[in-house]
Amino acid sequence: MVRRNTGVTVRAVDADACPVREVLDRVAGKWSVQILVAAAAGPIRFTELERGVEGISRRMLSLTLRHLERDGLVTRTVHPTVPPKVEYELTPAARELQPTLRRLTHWAERSRAYIAEARAAYDAEHPPELLDA
Repeated sequence: MVRRNTGVTVRAVDADACPVREVLDRVAGKWSVQILVAAAAGPIRFTELERGVEGISRRMLSLTLRHLERDGLVTRTVHPTVPPKVEYELTPAARELQPTLRRLTHWAERSRAYIAEARAAYDAEHPPELLDA
């Protein structure tokens, strides 16, 4: 039997890691990155975001925007017009994140072909049932 003692309790690690994990989960979520990148140019309307984020449903866009607003990454402004004009804009905290998101999305674009080839090579060598394990 191997005895492991790092001097750190599981409770202490989980208590400290949980808030960081929550923030990373929110910011790095499937739709959050795309929304934050699409809104980088300045105030943007809901329909513009809907067109700019390929594949997102209206409900998921609305829900993700609400979460980003709650987390202080997006502000929502309703202009008193008929019909109401609603715009979303990045907060200073989200603007600080932009260079990192740009680098991440550029890396993903550059690496897309490489990752597709790596997946195909892996799949050719490993039975599909191993991926679900």
